[in-house]
Amino acid sequence: MGAGGAAALPSAPPSGSASPGGPGAGGTRGDQDEGSGKRGDKENRDDKGDRGDKGDRGEESGRPGSPGSTSASTPPASASASATAPSSASASASASASAKPSAVARPAPAGAVLAAAAAGPGAGLPTAQGLQQALATVLTDQNLGTVGLAVADAADGQLLYGKGENTAATPASTTKLATSVAALSLIPGDTRLATRVVKNAATGGITLVGGGDPTLTALPADQVQVAGVPADPDTAPASLDALARQTAAALKAAGTTTVALDYDVSLYTGPLLHKNHDGENIAAVTPLMVDEGKTDPKSLADAPARVADPAGAAAESFANLLKAQGVTVQAKAKAATAPAAADAPVLGRVDSPTMARLVERMLTTSDNTLAEAIARQAAIAAHQPAAFEGAATAVTQELARLGVPMTGVVLNDGSGLHPGNAIPPAVLVKLLALAASAQHPALRPVLTGLPIAGFTGTLGKRFGAGSGAADAAGLVRAKTGSLSGVNTLAGTVVDAEGRLLAFALMTRTGAPVDTARAAMDRVVARLAACGCH
Repeated sequence: MGAGGAAALPSAPPSGSASPGGPGAGGTRGDQDEGSGKRGDKENRDDKGDRGDKGDRGEESGRPGSPGSTSASTPPASASASATAPSSASASASASASAKPSAVARPAPAGAVLAAAAAGPGAGLPTAQGLQQALATVLTDQNLGTVGLAVADAADGQLLYGKGENTAATPASTTKLATSVAALSLIPGDTRLATRVVKNAATGGITLVGGGDPTLTALPADQVQVAGVPADPDTAPASLDALARQTAAALKAAGTTTVALDYDVSLYTGPLLHKNHDGENIAAVTPLMVDEGKTDPKSLADAPARVADPAGAAAESFANLLKAQGVTVQAKAKAATAPAAADAPVLGRVDSPTMARLVERMLTTSDNTLAEAIARQAAIAAHQPAAFEGAATAVTQELARLGVPMTGVVLNDGSGLHPGNAIPPAVLVKLLALAASAQHPALRPVLTGLPIAGFTGTLGKRFGAGSGAADAAGLVRAKTGSLSGVNTLAGTVVDAEGRLLAFALMTRTGAPVDTARAAMDRVVARLAACGCH
């Protein structure tokens, strides 16, 4: 991690770090591409990444889930654990039950989903013929364009039906499923990302050390929202004001009221800007920023404007907060010339929510900036360079270690904004099955973070009245994805007999985005409506 790397530190609730903070009401939504349809070129954003189309941002309507089953105490997956769930009836029942998304802090329909899923293992599996007959009509909808589809039993990952399931397609923000699985496999779920202030022996001043937490906020606690609702203790981001208060108290205790400030961003390497950086869908990727680099931290825009220099802006904000505490910063803060010493005395520290919570938030809102931060933590854990390329390598290698078939998989980032990414539908359902497996409890946040159709995150405005898929609202939890001409959806659905199925639907079409998404939703709704024997 280098001397300045205060990133993946074990969970140890610091004093003052519980102060809420984070992106403004809208969070940064990766899926913002999902949105309303103000597309132009921006549709090339994937779910903010899902944004190209800023439209379908249902994501604004809900907050990431915070089920107790993914608390900081959730143990990491064992490196020796098998990637394939047991096929016995008892094991399948266990896996299916463990895959159930928690109803804690969820809309009422989630409870119904859980009840249905609980009854599922006793139901017969859908057959390939039954699924083919049930889906025949909806799959011929011309608005879908080129289609790839995989449907599997979530209990053990058994493929039940496929259409081009092994053909790699552009995943858009469903890439975040790969990022999430790899990160939670490599990093304990109770890990928190620390932002610290340390003494700088070389300058006699202090250094603000970025630990890779893009959710760090400069907002007052009563203004903090996550995905459009007030943050709770589990999801509240770390507070820059709390860090300034700790630091000022330590300095004044030592008789210091004037100090030089620099900032350390040595945790990451490589380019700051994503290949598809547009100053809205994603911020410059740096280990130090506040409110995900938004120019207006309370903005509810699907693709908010970002500052050009997130690290510099964070340091300036910190200097202002120190001044409010009676400590004056000499001149303008600059980037440190060398990483902070590993043994430098710590004057203040605040920690992010746990990695499990960050993954849930990232998936629910399809947050591109947070996705790239999580991907870099995976790179650090895998001893790869903390850059776009190193993160992609870390994710690819960890998925292969877990037994995921990687033929055709190409990853260039962690968010899915890169149009050169490629993943077959069968791989996406394998990732979902791993997250549902009783052998990988540490991966459960991949399921609990999925948006709920018609209620939360980037699915909040889908499966609604007039879509032809409204009957499936509350029964589907899925990650969305969209780039120009590309729409994807991968997640779980409870069928008419209570069986929990994993699915991945990937399309490329010239149809209007809302029309294409409605056609996709009808395909998934058909899965929910049948037993398909």
